Amino acid sequence: MASPRLETYCCTNRDVATQLVMNFQPEVFCGVCIGSASISLLLTFLQLLPKKGQSSRKMHKASSSSTILLLISICDILGGLGMIFRSSVWLGFPGFIANISVVNRTNVWPSAFCVGSAMWIQLIYSAGFWWLFCYAVDSYLVVRRSAGLSTIVLYHMMTWGLAVMLCVEGIALLYYPSLSSCENGLEHAIPHYITTYVPLLLVLVVNPVLFRRTVSAVASLLKGRQGIYTENERRLGTEIQIRFFKIMLVFVICWSPNIVNESLLFYLEMQPDINEMLLKNIRSAALITWIIMGILNPMQGFLFTLAFYGWTGWRVDLKWRKREIPWESMSSSTVGENTYPSPVNYQSNIHDSKKISTTDSQQTDEAISMLSEGNTSGDDRLTRSSPIYQGW
Repeated sequence: MASPRLETYCCTNRDVATQLVMNFQPEVFCGVCIGSASISLLLTFLQLLPKKGQSSRKMHKASSSSTILLLISICDILGGLGMIFRSSVWLGFPGFIANISVVNRTNVWPSAFCVGSAMWIQLIYSAGFWWLFCYAVDSYLVVRRSAGLSTIVLYHMMTWGLAVMLCVEGIALLYYPSLSSCENGLEHAIPHYITTYVPLLLVLVVNPVLFRRTVSAVASLLKGRQGIYTENERRLGTEIQIRFFKIMLVFVICWSPNIVNESLLFYLEMQPDINEMLLKNIRSAALITWIIMGILNPMQGFLFTLAFYGWTGWRVDLKWRKREIPWESMSSSTVGENTYPSPVNYQSNIHDSKKISTTDSQQTDEAISMLSEGNTSGDDRLTRSSPIYQGW
């Protein structure tokens, strides 16, 4: 489970709200995290492995969007492994973990493990949030024909750079000047929580806007491809819209408990006495959402593969096969502007116009196929309706 409370717990003088949730049935909570993360990892690997009898996907050209989807899954896998490792040590070595609560200058390994494991989980999931944001940006740029594999380098720089910068900055402010005095006031904790939740809130707020604009641009592309908007084009546009909806639905389901839990804990922190009877329901709600976080956060990896590719089946094919590319993508030629064009033959002009039209239609097909990658039916309908397929 990814929560800034994991880093806050490493402080020896942690706040009462963090103490409340971290001391609530720790064995049960760690067991829930291990079980959920293990199931998610197993099903995620099953989803990503090639399947027997499954036709190879037709890749017209390398897609930055498909690369981003794979990187999101890798972040979820690494985050799940971090949860399993942290929870396993927590369960297997209770005496080792107990040393975190006391100031021990001779044995720094408990504190190092607490800080290191919490930072790993937070950093990896924060990078996953930034990659999801890059996916929304890339989807919009693809239909605007302004993206490609060259932009993946910029995405890497932005994703890992921002994730590391925000994580290090938040941790430095939280643990200043030391682990024994990092929770003397909210001025230490608030910047840490802000840097943690900025990418999460960015995805929740900005991604739906970008997805909506992408769907509108896809509809315009489909209408302009052949001048008509057939049932196939309408169905393909709907499938892309549903795919974006599934991605946001999974994200909201997996991370809304974190926002609710953090709001409840901050409210409890501001109360003079957290153990008042009037706050019983709020304490119960905070503890319930804490357990829900341990279940849903690790499951994001598997649920995202369902949103990206659908259910790919159980029959795994471990034999390596060379992927065949059915046709090489044609590169669009740059047409220079000329004030005084030279006369051309009429028949040649018609041929060039058809070639440019075919190239534009192919670029449109490639842009749409990148967004609908993983949807076999959508790709097949797109290929059948493309001029290149009809020419073959």
